[in-house]
Amino acid sequence: MAKQSNRMSMAREKRHSLRVGAFSVVTAISALGLSQVACAQPAPYGGYQPDTSINSFNAAAQAASRGDVNALFNYEQIMSGGLFAMYPTYWRMNLDLNAQSSAAVAQFVRQYPNTVMVEKLVADFAETKAASGDYASVRQVANLITNPDRSERCAIALGFNHGGDTMRALAEKSDVWLTTLKQPALCEQLATEMNNNPLISNQDRTARLKRMLRKGKTGDIMALSSRLGTPIPYSALSEIQLNPNAFLRRFGTQSSSQANQYLYLYAIGRIANKSYREAAQQVDFDIKQDNQRSSRLLNDETRRYAYRILGVERMGYTTDDGFSSEAVDWFRSSLDDDFNYEEAEDYAKAAIRFSRWDDVIEAISQMEAETQKSSQWQYWLARAYEQSSDGSKRNLAKKMYQHLAKGNEYYGLMAKDKVGQRFDASRMGGSNLPNVSSTDRARVLQNSHFARAFALYNADASRGYANREWNWAVKQARDGRDDNLIIAAARQAHDMGWLDRAVYAADNTDKATVLALSYPMPHKDSVVRYSQLAGIDPAWAYGIMRQESRFVSSARSNVGASGLMQIMPDTAKYIARNLGESYSASRANSGDTNIRYGTWYMSDILAKLNYQPVLATAGYNAGPNKAKRWQPIYGSLVADQYVESIAYPETRNYVKHVMENATIYSSLLGRPQPISQRMGTIPAAF
Repeated sequence: MAKQSNRMSMAREKRHSLRVGAFSVVTAISALGLSQVACAQPAPYGGYQPDTSINSFNAAAQAASRGDVNALFNYEQIMSGGLFAMYPTYWRMNLDLNAQSSAAVAQFVRQYPNTVMVEKLVADFAETKAASGDYASVRQVANLITNPDRSERCAIALGFNHGGDTMRALAEKSDVWLTTLKQPALCEQLATEMNNNPLISNQDRTARLKRMLRKGKTGDIMALSSRLGTPIPYSALSEIQLNPNAFLRRFGTQSSSQANQYLYLYAIGRIANKSYREAAQQVDFDIKQDNQRSSRLLNDETRRYAYRILGVERMGYTTDDGFSSEAVDWFRSSLDDDFNYEEAEDYAKAAIRFSRWDDVIEAISQMEAETQKSSQWQYWLARAYEQSSDGSKRNLAKKMYQHLAKGNEYYGLMAKDKVGQRFDASRMGGSNLPNVSSTDRARVLQNSHFARAFALYNADASRGYANREWNWAVKQARDGRDDNLIIAAARQAHDMGWLDRAVYAADNTDKATVLALSYPMPHKDSVVRYSQLAGIDPAWAYGIMRQESRFVSSARSNVGASGLMQIMPDTAKYIARNLGESYSASRANSGDTNIRYGTWYMSDILAKLNYQPVLATAGYNAGPNKAKRWQPIYGSLVADQYVESIAYPETRNYVKHVMENATIYSSLLGRPQPISQRMGTIPAAF
């Protein structure tokens, strides 16, 4: 199976040829049985007239890929006034964004307002200009960007940071200032530049400095320490980088200056990065020696953060030598009021793994208030309160579960089981598709955003363009609280076989009657038959399929996994060999064979992993050996605790989604099984 992150988004944005032929919007409407009024081009693109610009779309796209500016100028004239008139202009301007002016971008915005390509051009322009240091241009377009991603938000903040608007520059502080995870280059730059923002306090700088010492970010260490009045020279960092143990051996003979406190953390960080065990021995030795002195060399803050380094690094090694409760001990020894989210999450996951419920409560309390309110951490807070000897906390846990049980996502389904409720698909329309009025059907293609999406789908254009137009159309309808329009569009996409976008749309409504759109069951006879032959639950097979491909049969991941079940070539060869068949890539990727291979492989993994579906699901995503490595060494573990402590974020989220999917599909298939019963317990590895 594919083991890289972003598999689903990559699969959905690939160039799939689900339909052939170059159709006009008229043809798209005819195929849907809709009124031809939708082919009329809505204002403000020059009044209502039949649209033919789709017929030139692919040719213009090819001109853009060649960098043929003259051809694009021609297509701007040919496609003028049509639904797709903005595309050749976008492509032409995008060929050299750095050469464009903010005035030209603003003109594009005025000409094609409220379209996804305007949003993309402006956002890309802001990123490009921020990267080249033209911050004035960024500021001039900042207010034209309505849906920025993280990198684009950082570009905007950089623009204001260089324009003297320090308050707006700090808008991204919570996301970039203390993180040590990989982030976009513009966000790294913003975090570095925030050091000089007058609204950043020395307490803020100290908090970031400790993280940079742990990560070994030399430039940031020097800049932050200098602003704090305790400059650390590069020569000192370089010497420690080469031989951290030599520095630590002479540390006891040095002063307890603040600079030395920082250098101590830097040295421990360098050792821990190679061996948390060696670093732990060093910290324990240093603190023991320090306690025997008349005056300490390590201050309390340094001691605490040294233990924090151990806890974080210990969690980072979970894929190599198993889990250990010592990480919880180290986090507890590091307690103060200065945890970032990554550290608090590591603390919480380690505590959850070992049922250290008081530590779970402590870890969650270290998170920001809004984060604590998420269903994930409300569930685990309730789980911790549930174990308390305090009756009032146990009662609070019940109330928290009851509130969470209103939802039907993973934590909502888990909470339902806690309060004795059951998910019932029949209350949400079951497998019956929602009825859509003729008025709402007509409104879909009278809507220019959906009209473009459907036309691109039918025109064999790059699926990325169709998906982008679709997602933007859904966003606009959701922002306008027009659920009926979204449902009508989703129903039409479903009827056309464009299931991944139907699912996307249905998942973006609050209506309870769209379950059949959100959880379709294509190839039902094959899924049920092959699941039964393989001895697995068809609901689980659908749960895997929905997560792997969103039912796009031609989906192909960035690492080569293919088909509805996203089977890797080597895995397909293994399956074919065990089934006594010759391997054929085209046959392995076809719908029916892909389902047969996928269900057989699910059964194969299930048998190898104690017939435990959570382990098998993790194994399907990350490989059976990884799933085994994450099993508890001694005793069994409740499955939700195992899932929450899976070391790979992608696999952790994948298992949650598949278990959620399977629970819902079991109800749709008439064989409901509660999620906690489905997940069960995880046996010890040995």
